[in-house]
Amino acid sequence: MLNGMWQVSGAHGRIDPERAIEAMLRYHDAGFTTWDLADHYGPAEDLIGRFPRRFAEERGAKRLGEIQAFTKWVPYPGPMTRRIVEDAVAVPLRRMQVDCLDLLQFHWWDYGDRRYLDALKHLADLREEGKIRHLALTNFDTERLGIITGARIEIVSNQVQYSLVDRRPAVKMAAFCEEQGITLLTYGTVLGGLLSETWIIGRPEPGRADLTTASLQKYKNMIDAWGGWPLFQALLAALKPIANKHGASIANIGTRYILDQSAVPGSSSARGSASPNTSRIMRASSTSRSTWRM
Repeated sequence: MLNGMWQVSGAHGRIDPERAIEAMLRYHDAGFTTWDLADHYGPAEDLIGRFPRRFAEERGAKRLGEIQAFTKWVPYPGPMTRRIVEDAVAVPLRRMQVDCLDLLQFHWWDYGDRRYLDALKHLADLREEGKIRHLALTNFDTERLGIITGARIEIVSNQVQYSLVDRRPAVKMAAFCEEQGITLLTYGTVLGGLLSETWIIGRPEPGRADLTTASLQKYKNMIDAWGGWPLFQALLAALKPIANKHGASIANIGTRYILDQSAVPGSSSARGSASPNTSRIMRASSTSRSTWRM
């Protein structure tokens, strides 16, 4: 399980850095030791830079290797020279206070501009030089995955939206990735909190005033495109007995389903998706080898 940090990017409420660090410590103590963030998630990279220092003070520097942090680089399409790419990678290295990024996930807005291949080739060179441990993608489609692997650029994962409501990756992407040895890291698995007992059958369809965060607004649109509110409530009603059987929550069951897909090693969950029973039915990973600067 990955701790998604989109919630600090804005449109989810004010962020108190001290309270954020306290919350990060609690998540880590509960076994959720991997963080998923991006260059445009507000202060996320800065929080990750501060967190290990506080962690070392309170939990001991010998345990710093438990922490993993995966960031994203989301540039505007344009020239992708070695200098531009190297300067871009220097930013998260500085903000996160590390010598090597555990995993850098690259995103590109315009497939018509094939300079994403230039960027990935330079990123691969930086990986060989020790600035990046693993190179990955976010929100690339299967056609572009084929172009990238055809260019002999090695990537380890592609992060995509994947849930009981949005199963598009199962159409052809999952099979392609398994053939190529690429995994799928997922987000949107609990629909920003909508996949939960809070919205169980009988709850009126939420209006805009009820959708108080960017996550809720985004994933309500996803539900509408999928089949609408009555069908979604029928899904919740079907999931609830399964959750009860396992002493878990609807969010747990939805996440477990995605984690059980053979191409998926991890899912990035939003705030509020975990329960005290989460560890009984979900995998967790804490195998980082980061060198954190103290």
